[in-house]
Amino acid sequence: MQKKNTFRNLAALVLGASLCVAAGACGTSDAADGGTKNAAGKTTQGYDVTKVETVDEIAALVPDSVKQDGKLTVGMDTSYAPAEFLADDGKTPVGYDVDLSKALAKVMGLEAQNKVASFDLIIPAVGSKYDVGISSFTITPERMDAVDFVSMYKAGSTWVTKKGNPDGIDPKDVCGQTIAVQTATTQEEQVTEMNEQCKAAGKKEIEVLTNKLQTDVTTNVTTGKASAFYADTPVSGYAIAQTGGQLEKLGEDVGVTKQGIVVKKGDKQMAEAVRKAMQHLMDDGTYEAILEEWGVQDGAIDKAEINPTDTK
Repeated sequence: MQKKNTFRNLAALVLGASLCVAAGACGTSDAADGGTKNAAGKTTQGYDVTKVETVDEIAALVPDSVKQDGKLTVGMDTSYAPAEFLADDGKTPVGYDVDLSKALAKVMGLEAQNKVASFDLIIPAVGSKYDVGISSFTITPERMDAVDFVSMYKAGSTWVTKKGNPDGIDPKDVCGQTIAVQTATTQEEQVTEMNEQCKAAGKKEIEVLTNKLQTDVTTNVTTGKASAFYADTPVSGYAIAQTGGQLEKLGEDVGVTKQGIVVKKGDKQMAEAVRKAMQHLMDDGTYEAILEEWGVQDGAIDKAEINPTDTK
């Protein structure tokens, strides 16, 4: 796995550079003080989690199998700025999910160990390779069949195209268009469903251009390989802010749904430890402060739940 991580980090550097060339800006732009950019385009060093304290009664809930090495191993796909992406060194994960994972671990008496992984491979490895998965996972009934979730955020989906919408994309009818999406996301599922509707209606099929990295998805639109991409609202907003005005939002945000921390199916003890730790961060203001640091506070929720029945 370490060899794969090394390759992915190198690939991220190359992809980041290509996006900078294509778009005139980069998600991890250099800043005078060495920080990265948040969703509003302002320089941030990220949230300082050193002030977060361990809560003994929550730490006591953590299963021995997790806390024996003092680490909370977190699987995340670091191509999804501003939630989780790589800093200018090409190897350090940053973003609001990264800060939340660090704060969560601190409350549980652990140290977060964020492991770079392909998005579609995280859920199958939670409980074996990773203690939890934190990577902008939308909570869906299908996913809850395989894993448990602790709700932590909410986000909609947004269509993005080149400035001026040169291909005349109408989000209500994208039949016959080339649409870029990240592999294994809910947006990929939705565009695939749209394509089935196009075929059933006798219209031209959608060319669904899937990539494992969101950086590739964004680049496909800035370079004209795809007419639009469909992604989580904070990710879309970040891409628009960081690409020098080359992209624009299409229509309104749709389908606001809760996102969650992935826990092994049936591991009630771990799920409860994660839930209480996240609720603690929400109650003491740390959660809101982290989201504000990254300019994504609009997606804040006030209650952490295990497998919420209401995901809206």
